[in-house]
Amino acid sequence: MKIPTNLTLVVLSFAGTGIFAQTTAPAPDPAPAAAAPWTVGSIKISGLIDGYYSKNFGNPASGNNVLRNFDVKANSMTLNMTKLTFEHDADPVGFKIDVGFGRAWEIFHATDPAGTDIVRYIPQAYVSLKPKNAGGLQIDFGKFYTSAGAELTETHLSGNYSRGYLYANGPYYHTGLRVTKPLTKSFSAGFQLVNGWNNVEDNNSGKTLGFTTAWTGSKVSWFNNYYTGPEKTGTNKGFRNFYDTVVNINPNDKTAMYINFDYGADRRLSGGSDTWVAIGIASKFQVSKTVAITPRYEHYNDRDGFITGKAQKLNTFTMTGEYKWAQGLLSRLEYRKDWSNQPYFDRGNENGSAKSQSTLLIGFVAYFGM
Repeated sequence: MKIPTNLTLVVLSFAGTGIFAQTTAPAPDPAPAAAAPWTVGSIKISGLIDGYYSKNFGNPASGNNVLRNFDVKANSMTLNMTKLTFEHDADPVGFKIDVGFGRAWEIFHATDPAGTDIVRYIPQAYVSLKPKNAGGLQIDFGKFYTSAGAELTETHLSGNYSRGYLYANGPYYHTGLRVTKPLTKSFSAGFQLVNGWNNVEDNNSGKTLGFTTAWTGSKVSWFNNYYTGPEKTGTNKGFRNFYDTVVNINPNDKTAMYINFDYGADRRLSGGSDTWVAIGIASKFQVSKTVAITPRYEHYNDRDGFITGKAQKLNTFTMTGEYKWAQGLLSRLEYRKDWSNQPYFDRGNENGSAKSQSTLLIGFVAYFGM
């Protein structure tokens, strides 16, 4: 992983690090009600448009919010992402293809060895096989979202507008084979054989193994994800090990929360490992049918500076208010503060000079069939 010396490299570093918890560990509340998906025969079509304005109170001359995904632009109206999804359920053969545009997908694919011009317009593309009489066994092959993390890639499927550090410190997507199998009514397990983290084209000849479990109860669910494999360019030495666990708690239909813990270690070729550890907690409170609030807190210890380029302890607090204007249209007003024990954030003309960063954001998401 490259060591960032400015915000652009920081964003690239985080894109190389951020979520099947995207498909197995949902955000701390069911997705807002949406219009029924369009259909063409047996193919379902869904989509979204997502944009925001972010005010950074440090007024950075760089025009950037440091360590953000995907709200990276400060004091500017920005198109975050657009997406169209074409999907056919496996019966027994199916597929899913996402077509996306916007700055978020550039960040999402920023470190792919294939190059962003090739892959940034296709967030996911895979075929599925679900044999009959196989007890729910499903095999997917292609490019798919990672299993790790509590937050989801699409904004309206998570409680906050911005993504936290834990979304960013793990992988975004993988390319290869994914197998899932329900073992009981409430427990399933999975295995993945993939190129690595965020690479349609591999950067070495080694492969990464992924192991996933999901236990779902009526009010509590628990998801575990473990990835191990070589991630350095041009060598199969120096494995990266990453463990992610998410507990979702839904005590009633108006309150939901998650607890997300991550631990990562990337072995150096010279010996020893670069490690990072993080924890995040968020709760979503449905105040009424149209109004919800979601506080989130995360602590992220980049012990050796592997992710951010500087050994530091980061904290972030976010408070998000949501208003649903109509079915398939919502807005979010969000205050967020990031702070570190080291100077790192941009302020005025001085990049990396401040220990904290505060922003106020308003975002709008229109979606259907999701």
